[in-house]
Amino acid sequence: MKKYLIVNKKILPQVYEKVIEARNLINSGSVKGISEAVKVVGISRSTYYKYKDYVFSPDENSIGRKAVISMMLKHEKGILSNVLNYLSQENANILTINQSIPINNKASVNVSLDISDLNKSIDEVMADMKKIRGATQIKLLSVE
Repeated sequence: MKKYLIVNKKILPQVYEKVIEARNLINSGSVKGISEAVKVVGISRSTYYKYKDYVFSPDENSIGRKAVISMMLKHEKGILSNVLNYLSQENANILTINQSIPINNKASVNVSLDISDLNKSIDEVMADMKKIRGATQIKLLSVE
């Protein structure tokens, strides 16, 4: 049985996100210690200690570093190349690419990535990919 689940934070109590936020403040050196971090984010020390070893964001090193992204690409020269170049710029290591035959001038593409060395969080990468001309329906299918 697996120990972890990927859950959208929208359905979780906000306290989990605040624990992650406090840990990020501590790790970045933005605060002097735990007491200051929990005060800044608005949680108690006991809440921080209760959850600190159990909640993580997908961009923290404690979680596996592979992801699968699905997208629809317009069937035009250079669009897949633009997507792959962007991923490379952000230090994603492309492991596999699966592309369907274009139907109605669009092709479904799944890309598996090693995201251990990403320059940004996977959420920021996904948001930036949505800005690439000809790339639509970009979804994170899984993170390991």
